[in-house]
Amino acid sequence: MVKTNSRNLEIFVRTNTDYYSREFRRIGAKSGFITSFNLMAALLGPIWFGARNIWNYALAFLIIETFSVVQIVRGSFGDITKDAREKIEKIQSTIDFRNQQLLTAKQNNPDKVEVYERAITSLERAMEGYVININTIEESAIWITISGVFILLITKCVQGFISNIILERRYSEWLSDHSINQGMTANHFLLSFIFTFIIMFLSVINYSFPGYLVFLDQFPTHPDIRINSINFVESSFDLAVVKGDAVFTAITIGIRSVLDFLELLFVTTPWVVIVTAIVVLTALSAGVKTAIYSAAFLSYMGFLGFWEKAMTTLALLGTAALLSIVIGIPLGVFCARRYRFYAIIRPIMDFMQTMPAFVFMIPVIAFFGTGKVAAVIITMIFGGTPVVRLTVLGLRGVDETIREAAIAYGASKWYLLRKIDLPLAAPSILAGVNQTVMLSLAMVVVASLIGAKGLGQDVLEALQYANVGQGILAGVAILFVALILDRVVQGRRRV
Repeated sequence: MVKTNSRNLEIFVRTNTDYYSREFRRIGAKSGFITSFNLMAALLGPIWFGARNIWNYALAFLIIETFSVVQIVRGSFGDITKDAREKIEKIQSTIDFRNQQLLTAKQNNPDKVEVYERAITSLERAMEGYVININTIEESAIWITISGVFILLITKCVQGFISNIILERRYSEWLSDHSINQGMTANHFLLSFIFTFIIMFLSVINYSFPGYLVFLDQFPTHPDIRINSINFVESSFDLAVVKGDAVFTAITIGIRSVLDFLELLFVTTPWVVIVTAIVVLTALSAGVKTAIYSAAFLSYMGFLGFWEKAMTTLALLGTAALLSIVIGIPLGVFCARRYRFYAIIRPIMDFMQTMPAFVFMIPVIAFFGTGKVAAVIITMIFGGTPVVRLTVLGLRGVDETIREAAIAYGASKWYLLRKIDLPLAAPSILAGVNQTVMLSLAMVVVASLIGAKGLGQDVLEALQYANVGQGILAGVAILFVALILDRVVQGRRRV
């Protein structure tokens, strides 16, 4: 057993086996912190950690050491007053130009003499300030160097004291899982050295001697690359608009049908009917107390004159949320047991959630124009992904033992989904529905930019004309619409 442990340690550390064997025994014998100093780790720093394939610590210490080395070089040899000198040169050239204007004014336009004299005096005072600044910077050079040395020494000590502890922990992990790369090969050492050298060298040159390497100032690019990319994207969209006209028309007709129906339902129907229906629905779904709150919210919208716009917003959000839920839940059910398909869908959903709304608004307008249909599609893109993600999460979180018991008693796939999976995953699915509704509501103001109207239009006008009162009242109305939708959808089964 001892030989096996020695052999494993030799394979892992590759160098100084006796030293590491002794230090690892000392570290393992105590549960608390133990003093163990590794001189090579302290001297090599991030190179040592990188060679041992402990890159998380290597990168952290590389940043700190690079900063300290930059401070040392800047304070000792660096051109730390370059920016101030350049500003002085610019001011001096301006002063020379103003002096020429002053001489001309004294000969031809005496009325301007006083103006130019004041300008020259102001510039000279500014230049005196930069001269004082240069002297201050030069005097602080020694302290910059001292601070760099101090940070470097502290970092080296920390590296030396924690290196063996970290390596012993990694060795314990490696013993149970030999797939972990233990590092300390020639390739690891060379890679760590080259990477550390490049980062430190370029950082020192850039901060200590600005302008010495011109290619560090700006990324090497060419305007034609951007122009060609723009032309390619535009031509691709033009082709897609022409070839996909029938598809986009069909989508527009489908969304418009749902939207027109909901607008007819909420906007045209008398307010008494709508208020009664919503209050009763809320009472049945979430209880009488919540229904009273809903009645108060609806009264707020009505008394402040937001009723029609609130119902328009409700129709727009209802369309977007309804379509997102109708598409999202079946898609989540389909992806829950199909891992490869979900691996394809997930990056698309990541893109939909992380891309700013104003960016994906551009292609939507190109395909569908402006108006309510485009607003619904933008809202679906932004708010439709949570219901898919949380449906997948909920279905995958169903206890496998329950499913296996149901299958053992002869449950079919449809019965299993309808009676086991969906009821147990319901809290997660309802949370996804809630998030979809909330995110859809967050797009009200953005959608108003392309003609969606509703409450978002009032907020947008308040922003344009700095009308604080209108903006706050309309924003509260949007909040109340969200709360009513949330209470009706979630009911008593809030998560």
